[in-house]
Amino acid sequence: DIERTEPVEADVRFMQGMIHHHAQAIRMTDLVPSHTKRRDIVLIAKRIDLSQESEIEQMRRWLEARDEPAPELHRVHGHAHGTGQGVLMPGMLTEPQLKLLAAARGTAFDRRFLEAMIYHHSGAVKMVDDLYAAGAGAEPEIDAFARHVDADQRIEIRRMQQLLGQLPP
Repeated sequence: DIERTEPVEADVRFMQGMIHHHAQAIRMTDLVPSHTKRRDIVLIAKRIDLSQESEIEQMRRWLEARDEPAPELHRVHGHAHGTGQGVLMPGMLTEPQLKLLAAARGTAFDRRFLEAMIYHHSGAVKMVDDLYAAGAGAEPEIDAFARHVDADQRIEIRRMQQLLGQLPP
């Protein structure tokens, strides 16, 4: 018999925290249509939005299946409500930083958005690293999810770095 690996507390905290992390990324992408005219920025923001929202639902299902509290995304409010609300995970922007982003338009917005989202995604990669460093992430479903988040965020970071390099000074 193969021994079944059960989730540990760090797995639960990771999933709950990552919901809040993803919710902030969605809050940032919601600004894009009204703040830029660049099609490439609109497209990457749409990709980020779709993947983050889908992953939030996946994390909620994982938590609920284990009878753990699952923060709920509230797009209207621009964040998730529930366990861990108000805690800044690695890479999350502060309210003043979010206000600066929201105040920018055009190329200034494009630059701030890409820099902020690269920082944000780097924080998600750190969260994955921290999960494994804590000896967690052994349950097959969370391991697969964490590896997916890590790979996806790294790919998007490279794309955003390329876009940033294409912006006028």
